[in-house]
Amino acid sequence: MQQLLNMKVLPQEAADAQRITQLIAAEAGVKASAVTGYYIRRQSIDARSKTVWMNLQVQAYINEPFQQRPPLHIQHHDVRHADKRMVIVGAGPAGLFAAMCCLEHGIKPIVLERGKDVRSRRRDLAAMNKQGEVNAESNYCFGEGGAGTYSDGKLYTRSTKRGDVHRILQLLVNYGADERILYEAHPHIGTNKLPHIITAIREAIEAHGGEVHFNSKVVKLHIDGDQFTAVQTANGDVIKADHCLLATGHSARDVFQMLHQQGIAIEAKAFALGVRIEHPQTVIDAAQYHCLVRSEFLPPASYSLVHQAAGRGVFSFCMCPGGIIAPAATAPGEIVVNGWSPSKRNNPYANSGTVVEVRLNDVPHISKDFSQVMDMPKSVLESPLGMMYLQQYVERKAYAAGGGKLVAPAQRMVDFVQRKASGDLPDCSYLPGITAADVGSVLPRFVADALREGVQAFGKKMKGYYTNEAVLVATESRTSSPVRIPRLPDTHAHPQIKGLYPCAEGAGYAGGIVSAAMDGENTVKKIVGVYQ
Repeated sequence: MQQLLNMKVLPQEAADAQRITQLIAAEAGVKASAVTGYYIRRQSIDARSKTVWMNLQVQAYINEPFQQRPPLHIQHHDVRHADKRMVIVGAGPAGLFAAMCCLEHGIKPIVLERGKDVRSRRRDLAAMNKQGEVNAESNYCFGEGGAGTYSDGKLYTRSTKRGDVHRILQLLVNYGADERILYEAHPHIGTNKLPHIITAIREAIEAHGGEVHFNSKVVKLHIDGDQFTAVQTANGDVIKADHCLLATGHSARDVFQMLHQQGIAIEAKAFALGVRIEHPQTVIDAAQYHCLVRSEFLPPASYSLVHQAAGRGVFSFCMCPGGIIAPAATAPGEIVVNGWSPSKRNNPYANSGTVVEVRLNDVPHISKDFSQVMDMPKSVLESPLGMMYLQQYVERKAYAAGGGKLVAPAQRMVDFVQRKASGDLPDCSYLPGITAADVGSVLPRFVADALREGVQAFGKKMKGYYTNEAVLVATESRTSSPVRIPRLPDTHAHPQIKGLYPCAEGAGYAGGIVSAAMDGENTVKKIVGVYQ
């Protein structure tokens, strides 16, 4: 027989298959020899008390042959000669999963990616980290796999109502991800492993007759009346298709500008703005696990913190235990920081985006020197691109404060709160380097003030968090898209242009790898409904 059992075990027990078998036998009232095998359905950590526990849900097989976790089988059609064609702009998770979904439905996907394949991207990332040079078409945001490929591959999502999360995770396992992502509470692949998985997905798309084109930046949509007909690339190619799925990611500013210039409706969208905060990992471990030294059976500790500062949300974002801070700018003259972890999460630092809500009604009064820094009138802030220009404005201020070559302005945490200059800075994982600066002057005043209140509140919630061992690195500004491309909820189609389907993070409808992948699949299914 099979039994689904919930167990509370010590971390060292969770790592011991023989001990788990004994516990299953005791729970089921049988001898250990009767347990033919098990696999884990769910796993989470409970660190609320001084003793840290692991919560396991296991599928146990008792007195019957053990069967491995059932795999996901999907039939992909050969679409080399398919009549139906869809052009997909962007090869991030939304674009790639949309392309795979096309194969299931007999549609030929033509994926256009402005950047390079994952292997070629590495050289451009190395130039960012070592020389402080930004390739505007190939960086941490642009290229095969999108922003998630080289920023860690976190797979945790709250968007469970948007689609089948387990299906997305199983597909990733099919293409090489560790099976652990199917049961861990906060699944994570790791920057060292995700590129190989992305490559395998692309190769599968191509093997079934789909096309993936790199260095193919879309510069124009061809519209006949109100009907999409084709896309045009910077190379001069015009690619005709029945439908266009826009899956460009949250940093494709030129795409937002292209749509605006072509008179295609877009909207300004609220986002969040702040810094990356880095602690020694030992500080976070001690706070979360209530110990001086973390057990070898526990992963590096993480955190998730929220505070309301005068009604404005301050929250941690994209927390990277055992990770590093990385340069994520997409154009020269800007500083953007992000974070990632390798699969083992074994670096000595923990970092997290710590950001503040920026609302639409904040924009018109945000800065007296906006026009000087951006070389454009303040009136543009009130346009659909206003939040995007505000985001860019802060990134340029950060670059100026850092002094060039992607060196980032930084300040110790307590010094930032007390408005004191940091005489020195702690060691930091950010490879282009950091320089002591007044981080508060880089950010809009209300953002800096909310951050000051927020980090003090976080220190009361988590012992050891509020410390001058922590360093704030500016600026974390790409939390989500500052633009929304509207779409009809029932069909996902743009309300103005037939055949145009905005999708995922770049259109303002998703917030991470899994939610973007689900939105890509969901949008293809909406288009399949149009065909039918």
